[in-house]
Amino acid sequence: MCGRYVSTRSPQELAPLFEVPDVPAKETLAPNWNVAPTNDVWAVLERAPRDKEDAAPVERALRPLRWGLVPSWAKDLKIGARMINARVETVHEKPAFRRAFTRRRCLLPADGFYEWEQIKDPNTGKARKQPYFIHPEDDQVMALAGLYEYWRDPAVKQDDDPAAWLMTCTIITTEATDTAGRVHPRMPLALTPEHYDAWLDPAHQDPDELRALLGQPAGGHLDARPVSTAVNNVRNNGPQLLDELAS
Repeated sequence: MCGRYVSTRSPQELAPLFEVPDVPAKETLAPNWNVAPTNDVWAVLERAPRDKEDAAPVERALRPLRWGLVPSWAKDLKIGARMINARVETVHEKPAFRRAFTRRRCLLPADGFYEWEQIKDPNTGKARKQPYFIHPEDDQVMALAGLYEYWRDPAVKQDDDPAAWLMTCTIITTEATDTAGRVHPRMPLALTPEHYDAWLDPAHQDPDELRALLGQPAGGHLDARPVSTAVNNVRNNGPQLLDELAS
């Protein structure tokens, strides 16, 4: 699974990387070295503006979404905490994800992600989990394949009230490869730039063609370094979390 990741790049940095024409003027997220479920995260997506006609062309945009997908049929937000990941093997058929898979896909920019390896503590002899920061060797941004969904808050009476609608997302995961596979059997699935357009296009709805885009994780040139267990606490944040643990 992917339960924590790092996202520190600003909208001004992300917009040209993903060919987003307009940088969000008002919506700003602080750099986050310990992104946890239910946090707001940057997402790249394509959709028609809600305040325009249905026939309006889709626009590519950066939007803050809540991590943890809440299906449209959910009765409350709590289910989102269990929907932070969608397995690539079954994402096209699971009731919580299959509609979003064909219609609402996104990219979640990340500097890297954390995974935990079960090890034996040499001092105590007891098993413990050692966190690792896994990231591209060249430190380029990762474009994690994701899905997003709209959820209507029944507590808000008016449909046109911005508070009536919540946008949430999930990260698609796959079998881990290379360095990541030595730490944990699963990893988030990142796309290469040549697949961005096809993945984001909401008119592209053929499940088999979409699944073909997810055949292999992007790159494969990943580096992993042990980091402090301080990352285990979601309240801890800052660039020091990425420091390599002294042996």
